[in-house]
Amino acid sequence: MRVLLISANTELINMPVLPLGLGCIASATQQAGHDIALLNLMAREDVREVLEASIEDFRPEVIGISIRNIDDQELVSPKFLLEPVKSIVSFCRNLTDSPLIIGGAGYSIFPLSALEYLGADIGIQGQGENSFILVLERLERGEDLTGVPGLYLRGRGLQGKINFKFNLDDLPLPLPGEHLSAPANLKDQEIWLPFQFRRGCPMKCIYCSTPVIEGPILHKRSLERVVDLLSQYVAFGFDRFFFVDNVFNFPLSYAKELCERLIAKKINIKWRCILYPWKVDEDLVKKMALAGCVEVSLGFESGSARIIKNMNKRYSPDEVRYICNLLKKYHIHTMGFLLLGGPGENKDTVTESLIFADSLNINAMKITIGIRIYPSTPLAHQALKDGMITADDDLLFPKFYITDDMKRWAIDTVKDWINGHHNWHL
Repeated sequence: MRVLLISANTELINMPVLPLGLGCIASATQQAGHDIALLNLMAREDVREVLEASIEDFRPEVIGISIRNIDDQELVSPKFLLEPVKSIVSFCRNLTDSPLIIGGAGYSIFPLSALEYLGADIGIQGQGENSFILVLERLERGEDLTGVPGLYLRGRGLQGKINFKFNLDDLPLPLPGEHLSAPANLKDQEIWLPFQFRRGCPMKCIYCSTPVIEGPILHKRSLERVVDLLSQYVAFGFDRFFFVDNVFNFPLSYAKELCERLIAKKINIKWRCILYPWKVDEDLVKKMALAGCVEVSLGFESGSARIIKNMNKRYSPDEVRYICNLLKKYHIHTMGFLLLGGPGENKDTVTESLIFADSLNINAMKITIGIRIYPSTPLAHQALKDGMITADDDLLFPKFYITDDMKRWAIDTVKDWINGHHNWHL
């Protein structure tokens, strides 16, 4: 079949991000023997013209649309990002009768409500490579779609229980230039290529949507394949990578071995990653620096031990400070994150967090006021109990956990702090 795959993300939030998930789908689709065409709409102003030309030239029999973000998670001036995607779906519908299939991380959090809102035909929740190929096979043979894992039909709901592939080596990776490359309109911008070798997260933070998207169990690729593909990307011309695994340092032995292999292979790259501030030792940080790590995102979320516990985190403020000092010692740029307003938060704990973050003296701080409430999370259950949401609220349009009496005070207080810190921002 001829399959047109569209990355519907037109936003440049923080930095350009190439569509890794869609690249994985493209690789799987091509390996299954289908013809593919890829269309990345990031930063495109001529979306309609590009869509029209692609559909007219390629004449797709199926169109897959990937959705990365639902909104920008900002309480102060939230931006709902599905509206332009709805326009893309509608425009495609006017140009072709081919089935429209929705997937991606953002879609997976809201499989029913997003499918209805967008008006597409089919949605695939979670890990999509196998399910997407199965859908193509059944469509080609004119067979029923009942039982396809994670598949939703508009108006009919879930057709097959979602499952997650345990061995990620069974799933193809996108190849450089073929399934992942920088769009021509972004050639002059610095691209940090997203790269993932683990999926899932077992940490059970109260607000996190990752278990819905990737599963609650950590799945890994073999390091031989990881290093081999990194070498291919380097040969293609990429030298900056963002390792987007939810937690780089779990398992600790896996993270250390990856660094050791990069060092031994003398792969000359720079990379970023996400650290969970627990079970990080000096040996790991030293190996990371030697292997090319130049920046870490450290979501410690609070400086209050009580609030950290309320979020179901495993670490303490002392561990956060220890890790920050290690990262400074090895000259790794650290971006810290505070997440203010959650259950039990008050003026004293917010002030405690701001003072704590200031004392770390790290390179940059991102502060979020109010926690985006996602369905089926402990935070959603707490928000329902506290009267912040209702039982019939699907949460597609963003709502945030923060009490009314805290909201205005927190916004004003954080803005005052930011004015005195050039490297802090909302």
